[in-house]
Amino acid sequence: MNIFLLIHKIMDLEFTKPGEVVKVLCERLRKERLSQRMTQADLAARAGIGVNTVSNLEAGRNVTFESLVRLAMVLGRLQELEGLFKPKLDSLDDILRYENSVNRYRIKKPSNNA
Repeated sequence: MNIFLLIHKIMDLEFTKPGEVVKVLCERLRKERLSQRMTQADLAARAGIGVNTVSNLEAGRNVTFESLVRLAMVLGRLQELEGLFKPKLDSLDDILRYENSVNRYRIKKPSNNA
């Protein structure tokens, strides 16, 4: 693969497999921690979680979403997480649809019996 395509993939997370995304994000977390000159123990203590949790997250093993949020807060990256799943409201119709969806709990599939 061309190195420029690989860099583009890494920067934009244009992957086909979730495992690839996890691997890149875990590496970015580790690099961010190191750039802020923190050990795993330092980060864990400041986030109120165990060192094993930090280690597991950096290794791509399952941890709670709350642990990820805690780490993002300590690393000063919470704003990036706040944008995750933020509604895309480009028009008045989008806003109305979003507001009306608050009361809905299930999306019904269209019937094929028409």
